[in-house]
Amino acid sequence: MTSSRKLFGVLLAVLLAAGLGGCKETRDPGFQGWVEADMIFVSPDEAGRVTKLNVREGDEVKVGDHLYSVDDDLQLADLNQNKATLANAQQTYDRAASLSRTGSGTQANLDSAVSNLRVAEARVATSETRMARRKGFAPVAGKVQQIYFREGEMVAAQRPVLSIMPPGNMKIRFFVPETELPKLAIGDEVRVTCDNCAADISAKIYFIATTAEYTPPVIYSLDERNKLVYLIQARPSRPDVLRVGQPVSVYLNPKTPVAAK
Repeated sequence: MTSSRKLFGVLLAVLLAAGLGGCKETRDPGFQGWVEADMIFVSPDEAGRVTKLNVREGDEVKVGDHLYSVDDDLQLADLNQNKATLANAQQTYDRAASLSRTGSGTQANLDSAVSNLRVAEARVATSETRMARRKGFAPVAGKVQQIYFREGEMVAAQRPVLSIMPPGNMKIRFFVPETELPKLAIGDEVRVTCDNCAADISAKIYFIATTAEYTPPVIYSLDERNKLVYLIQARPSRPDVLRVGQPVSVYLNPKTPVAAK
């Protein structure tokens, strides 16, 4: 009976020691962050009504693809008026040039006709440019992220009709405390994980804030709240598997010791 008690005591001590040792092990929680992207907004130069929308949200577009059209009635009327003015200016110039060749006209009249003709040509070119810009074309390749105005709706000048997300413009934003800042540098790679994501996502740091700020409210960790942190931004290696607004965890890759190098 005594030996059984001693054996039980030894086993209990071993289990307690193992339990305490396990409690001391801390799992690296990483840094909490999220996915963002720098959108490209496509907008008309002048106000108008959307007459044609050639894409939908989620469509892939290439540079130069026709995205939408805005009504051009006012621009067409302006172009026709300037073309009429150009025709009159051309006639005046031809007459002044003919009189100048025969010696019946003055140099001043010819100079004035030349000047009016150039102004009329410039106004026609401007009107043609305004007409061309009633159609919106993709300035970059990417995915149509959001459409703000649809066919039949009025859009104000320089208000985006839609936004495009180029894959290279996606970024990971996360915050690190000051004590961890020396471990990071521009160009470093970090490991990124998220729910149901691929296991081999990495990102390269391209921005480290030089000023501290308070932990943003989007991060709910009690340990991180009310601490001064620094914003870090990194470009993911596989942006196609991430979604804008998706929460992620970021882990630092261990540094290789100088002696090992």
